[in-house]
Amino acid sequence: MNIFKKTEDSQQITILNDFRQRINSAKMPENVKHIAERELEIMSKMSPASAEYTISLSYIDYLVSLPWDRKTSDNLDLNQAKKILDERHYGLNDVKERILEHLAVKVLVMNKKPHILVVDDEEIARNNIEHILKKENYDVVTASNGVEAIEKLNTSSFDVVLTDLKMEKIDGLVLLEKVKNKYPDVQVIMITAYAAVDSAIEAIKKGAFHYIAKPFRLDEVRSTVKHALDKKLSTISTKGSVLCFTGPPGTGKTSIGKSIADALGRKFARISVGGMKDEAEIRGHRRTYAGAMPGRIIEEIRRAESLNPVIMLDEIDKVGGQDFKGDPESALLEVLDPEQNQSFIDHYLDVPFDLSNVMFIATANIAENIQGPLRDRMEIIEFSGYTEDEKINIALLHLIPKQIREQGLSDYPPNFSVEAVSKIINDYTREAGTRNLERQISNICRKIATEFVYHKESIRLVNITPELVERYLGPRKYFIEVADENNRIGVVTGLVWMETGGEIIFIESARMKGLGNLILTGSLGNVMRESAQAALSYIRSNASSFNISENILEGYDIHIHIPAGAIPKDGPSAGATIAASLISLFTGKPARRDVAVSGELTLSGRILPVGGIKEKILAARRAGVKTIILPFKNKVDIENLDPKVIKGLEIILTDRIEDIISRLLV
Repeated sequence: MNIFKKTEDSQQITILNDFRQRINSAKMPENVKHIAERELEIMSKMSPASAEYTISLSYIDYLVSLPWDRKTSDNLDLNQAKKILDERHYGLNDVKERILEHLAVKVLVMNKKPHILVVDDEEIARNNIEHILKKENYDVVTASNGVEAIEKLNTSSFDVVLTDLKMEKIDGLVLLEKVKNKYPDVQVIMITAYAAVDSAIEAIKKGAFHYIAKPFRLDEVRSTVKHALDKKLSTISTKGSVLCFTGPPGTGKTSIGKSIADALGRKFARISVGGMKDEAEIRGHRRTYAGAMPGRIIEEIRRAESLNPVIMLDEIDKVGGQDFKGDPESALLEVLDPEQNQSFIDHYLDVPFDLSNVMFIATANIAENIQGPLRDRMEIIEFSGYTEDEKINIALLHLIPKQIREQGLSDYPPNFSVEAVSKIINDYTREAGTRNLERQISNICRKIATEFVYHKESIRLVNITPELVERYLGPRKYFIEVADENNRIGVVTGLVWMETGGEIIFIESARMKGLGNLILTGSLGNVMRESAQAALSYIRSNASSFNISENILEGYDIHIHIPAGAIPKDGPSAGATIAASLISLFTGKPARRDVAVSGELTLSGRILPVGGIKEKILAARRAGVKTIILPFKNKVDIENLDPKVIKGLEIILTDRIEDIISRLLV
């Protein structure tokens, strides 16, 4: 028994010594190192067989495995970053421009000549420090006392202040307080001949970066200033870099995150937060729980082995709601706030961890579904749907080569013609993005691969034509809805923006004998129901101006239906379309099906602006619409569009319902 006991003690000593070495080499902040050493001390008094020993062992192991000071160097070559983004993604110019802006700011910050203020009432000391720092290519300004220093701080910006402790009128500690209160990012280094432990502690407590005793060594001053500048630059260059990509599915929101990481030269991690209901997924579990684990944020940083990865939070608009497990959406507030995340506390770690170096990117389909305070912490960048020309280029440059590789056709790659790709887009997909387009291309490549295996000698290079597309994919799945329909009374084409992009809808109105009721069907939300009621009220109050009898509803019910009935519909952009449908019904004049309307109508007859203009125009183009009527206040949205988006379409802008009726009714 004694032999086993000695062996066990020897193993425990070896484990403890190993962890002590790992703690010393992990380069943790002093407060974290102190906690790890204390935990190790407690472990040394435990039995290795106890559950607490294993918990402490796992905790210390996790602490030392985190990248407390390990960072990847950012690639600051704008041309190289632009090349990476352009090669991997077609279009998305606004997104690429924003990434290059982020890089350009970092380039300017990193290459900026540091400005340093030296404050000392001894001329010799001032001159010596100035001489040392100017040799390091720093821009140095001197002040002989605290009053003069404050005047210079008010007129110029500085990165680092070196100040003497004992000075007349305003001493170093008072100057330190004033600098930190007004300019918290400025790093202050105290230099004094009256070095004492108490004064050093007081200076550090008030926010001093470091404390140097006179007589000082030249190397000590150089290295201290360099470390202070590194901290200042790190703080400035990472603030405000939380981006949120919003737009329809399949438009490249998630894939561009990896390209951004590669362009910056950083590690990449992706966390899917859609449906997440447990706050502990973000903040971790406390160590008192059995099987406790850190949150996903800290875990992904540990896996990346870097303090500054790019972390993508996917589907942030679909985070689960608040329940007994907490509110994960609110837990993300601290993570994504550049002012707070410098000291993020994971429940498992229970020590502050600096997230300010991480570049967070969130993705969402609809930005309005994100909690207000959380949305306020992010910069929203919208991804629009693609035009047919853009989809053709994406297919030819990216999707087809990718599927040829994945389906084993690299030796004998099929050649897709532009006409064939266009047929796939128009006849077999109907989407804002390119996800289904890639599926159909993959489907064709698989069928070619199958034929090649059966007929290896006869099948070599295949030219994909529109006829072959129909042979491989079968009869067309989608038709041009508007062009194939006749003009009808009470049926008007409308445009809506949904989670999947722009869509056309048909608003149908019918009149039948009844008691003057308004019947609304088609899975309409409260907003659309209210729009229908407002449209009917406006028409009744202005019946004479449309040559409609004021008694038109007496003895009749009005039924408004929006197919398809199984799909929920809501939003503030259908009021004008519903009013046009009712006026067509009451006047007996058919509405042109190739004219689409979008706009909200008020009781006074004003047409209010709507959102999702590009997506709605693309949906109208897919459906064969020739003319689009939009609110006049959306003129700026039209002007900002690429001319290719509206090519061949007639866009009419108006703020009066009468203009819509004159253009719409036959």
